[in-house]
Amino acid sequence: MKKFIIPILTAASILVMPSCETLSVNESSESAPVISSFSPKSAPAGAEIVVTGKYLNNVTAAWIGDVEVEIVEKVSDERLSIEVGNTVKGGKIRLENPDGSGSSEEDFTCTFAVPEITEGLLAESADFGENILVTGTNMNSVAGVFFKSDEDEDGYEAEIITQSDVEIVLRVPYVAGEDAKITMSYYDETGLVYTSSETAPVIKVVKHYPELDYEGFEFERTAVGSSITVTGQNLDNISRVTLRRADSQGDGSAEEFDAVFTATSESLSFSVPAADFPDGDTQTVVRMYRFDGYEYTDFTHTLAVYVPLVYFWQNVTIECQSVNDDALYKSFFSPQDGKAYANVDWATALDPIAMKYNGAMYESGNVFKEGTVTEEEYYSVLPYFFFSYSNSGKNLQLNSPANSNGQIKNFRDADGNYITGNKDSKTSGTPILTFRTMNPDNAAEAELIRQVVNGEIENIDETLFPIDLEAKTIGGIGYSSAAGGLKQNSNPAWPGVSTPTGTENTVQDLSDSDCVILMAYYTYNGYNADNKVENILRIGILHLKQISWIQSNNDWRGTQITFDCYWQKYDYDYTKVQ
Repeated sequence: MKKFIIPILTAASILVMPSCETLSVNESSESAPVISSFSPKSAPAGAEIVVTGKYLNNVTAAWIGDVEVEIVEKVSDERLSIEVGNTVKGGKIRLENPDGSGSSEEDFTCTFAVPEITEGLLAESADFGENILVTGTNMNSVAGVFFKSDEDEDGYEAEIITQSDVEIVLRVPYVAGEDAKITMSYYDETGLVYTSSETAPVIKVVKHYPELDYEGFEFERTAVGSSITVTGQNLDNISRVTLRRADSQGDGSAEEFDAVFTATSESLSFSVPAADFPDGDTQTVVRMYRFDGYEYTDFTHTLAVYVPLVYFWQNVTIECQSVNDDALYKSFFSPQDGKAYANVDWATALDPIAMKYNGAMYESGNVFKEGTVTEEEYYSVLPYFFFSYSNSGKNLQLNSPANSNGQIKNFRDADGNYITGNKDSKTSGTPILTFRTMNPDNAAEAELIRQVVNGEIENIDETLFPIDLEAKTIGGIGYSSAAGGLKQNSNPAWPGVSTPTGTENTVQDLSDSDCVILMAYYTYNGYNADNKVENILRIGILHLKQISWIQSNNDWRGTQITFDCYWQKYDYDYTKVQ
C-alpha cells in the first residue's frame, strides 16, 4: 500500500553599461556606430586602440578582423577604446550596437611581439600550487605558460592569475621531476607558436607530499553524512578522497564514491557519502589521492559506515503561531521528510486534503466521519505536527493535525492572511497522531530518555519498540494517557518547560532537561480512544532542546521551539509482534 506522496531609480539621461566599462553621461542617438578613425594603426597584443566616430555610447561589442575584443573604456558618444587580444592577426575594426554595426575603412595591422622572461629576476624555486611573479617583455602577448621537467612526457600548463605587458602572476603546476623549463605560447601571423625550450629558463618545483599520522589511528563507526578528521602534514596536497565497499574486488574495478572534504596543511575532514550503502553497517575502504593522481593512503583497517534505520532530524526550529515582528512563519514540521513547512504552504504543499473537506471529514478529534476522506487521500498527506499556545491555560500545546478544528484556523502567513481562509474556519488537518510525555521518575521511561539524550537511538522497529495491544504499551511504556493535544502542564508536565511570569522574552535551555515525548502516527483505519496503541503505523520521539519564549500582544504565541526528532523509517509490521 502506498503510504506517502510528497507532494533604482535611474535617470533617463544615463545609459547603463556593463560594470567593467567606464560610463558616459552623454546621450546617444538611435543609429548604428560610425568609425571615423583609430590610432595606432598597428600594435602588438595587449595594446589599447582609441576609436573615434559617432554613436559610440551604446556600443555593445567590438571586433578586429574576425576576433571579438574587449571594450576598455567608453569616453563619450564619439570616442571609445578597445584592446588588442592575443589572437588578433589584423583586419578592419567593427563596432556593434542594438541599431546595427559599422566598420573602419582601414585595416588594423597586428605586430607580433615575442614574449621573453627576464631570467635574472625569476625565482630559483617555488612550491607546487604557489602563486609566483614572472617578469619580462611583451608579456601581454602570452597565450599560455608551460612547465616541463625531464621526467614529463608533456608539459603542464600553469594557471595565469593576472597579466600585463611586463609581468604575469601564475600558479605553479605539478611536474613529475624537480627542475622545470618554462616555455610560453603566443600568436604570430602563422598562428599559435611557442618560445624555444632550448633557451627556456629553469625553476625548481618543490612538492610537499602529504603524510598522515597513522600511529594509534583507528576509524570509529560513522554514520552517513557525518564527518571524519585525520591529521598529518601537507594534507592540503590531497586532491581526492573516496570510499568503496570492502567486500568488493580490490582490483580497482569497484565503484568508488567521492567524499566532500576540506583540508589544511595539518588536518583533513571528509563527510561520509550516502553512496549506495544499505541500511545498517557496511565495511568500507578509504582511499586518498595526492595532487599527482597517485593513491597515497595506507590505512590498515576498514571504516564501518552505517546508515541509520531511523530518520533523525536535528535542531529543528518551528514557531507557535508566528505573530511577532521577528517571526519565521514556519509552524509545521513533518518527521517523514524532515522539513519545516511555511504557514503559507500549509494549504497547498503540506495538507491540501484538509482544505478540500474544510472540516467535514472528522466527527470528533482524530475520528473520521464515514464517507469523507478516502484511504488514498489520507496517505497522500505527510504526517506532521505543530505547536500552539493557550492563553487561557498559559502553556504550550503539541498538536495532532486531526485532533481539533479550533487550532489551525489561528495560524497566519507573513502577509497576515489566515492559512485556512478565515478566523472562523472549522478546518482540521488530515494526519492522526498522539503524544505522551516521558516521565523521568518511571524506570522504563527514564531509560528511553537516557538513550535519546545520549544519542543512542539508531532504530525504531517492532523488536526495539514492540506494541502490546493487550497491555496497551509501546516498548513497555504505558500509552493509555497519550493525547492528540499534549499540553505543557499535562501529567507529567514537560520537564524544564515553564511559562514566563513576566513580559520579557527569555530562552529556556532544555538540552539536559530530559524533555522527551513519545509519539505515534496512525493508519487510515484510525484512532481508538479505548486502546491508543491500535493501528499505529509509525513511532517517533521528540527531544525538546530549547524554548525561546517571545512575547506578542500580551501572550507567548510567537514562541519558537527547537527540537531533535527520531522517526520510524519503515511502516510497523504487526506480523513480527508475538
